[in-house]
Formats: sequence, structure tokens, C-alpha cells
Amino acid sequence: MTADLAAYFGLFGAAFLAATILPAQSEAVLAMMILAERYPLAILIGIASLGNVLGSVVNWAFGRGIEHYRDHRWFPVSPEKLERAEGLYRRYGKWSLLASWVPVVGDPLTLVAGVLRVPLLTFIALVTIAKAGRYLVLAWLTIEVA
Repeated sequence: MTADLAAYFGLFGAAFLAATILPAQSEAVLAMMILAERYPLAILIGIASLGNVLGSVVNWAFGRGIEHYRDHRWFPVSPEKLERAEGLYRRYGKWSLLASWVPVVGDPLTLVAGVLRVPLLTFIALVTIAKAGRYLVLAWLTIEVA
């Protein structure tokens, strides 16, 4: 029981960190847990999705308050990534958040959503669709390949 709880917290932590500006990999953790066939699939997808969405909410909150620091050397997102994300957001609006799962562009997109003051509930709804959808596809592929 304690080992299962630790594994769930590990998955949550990996998914949370993967959604922030910190480099982390949650897909491998989820795939390994699916392949172990020890944990209910729906719970794994739910935990990974929750952690990943909450990590994105941290980016959104960060973007709400830090935009005026963007030209500082310590700013966590490169100007190029931020400009690319802003361009996507300006072109596709809130719907660009459906690409929040995409590597390289996704994390800056969630930061830009905060900078551009996307309403939190809209943000959470779109990011949840994107992140949970990615984990569902990953789970399906993991099961199919195994």
C-alpha cells in the first residue's frame, strides 16, 4: 500500500514538473506504470493529467505576474520560445492551448496564457483536454505495443 502511494506520488510529481518550465519526463513514468499492470489505468491517467494540469496552472500564474521581467537574464523561458508561443496564441487565440501538450512550445504557451490574462477556468478546461488527451493516447499506444 505504501509503495503504491509512493508510486502515485512519483507519477504526480513527474507530471507536475514536466508541465512547468523545469525539464522532466512524465510519459516514461506513466508507460512503465502501465506496463507493470499493477495499477488501475484510469487512476494512472487521472493522476498524470491532474499533475500536468496543475503544473501548467503554475506556469499560467507565473505568467500573470512575471511578464515585466521577461528581459532579465534569469527569466526561465528564452525570448525565442516566448515569441513563438505568443505568435501561436495571437494567431489561434485560446484554442492554441490545445497544443499545450506539445514539447518545446507547450510550456511557453501556458506561460503566455497567463501573460495575456486568459481566464483561469477557460485555461484549465482547454489544458485539461490537451493534457488528458495526450495521456490517453500514450496509454493506448503503450497497451497496443506491449
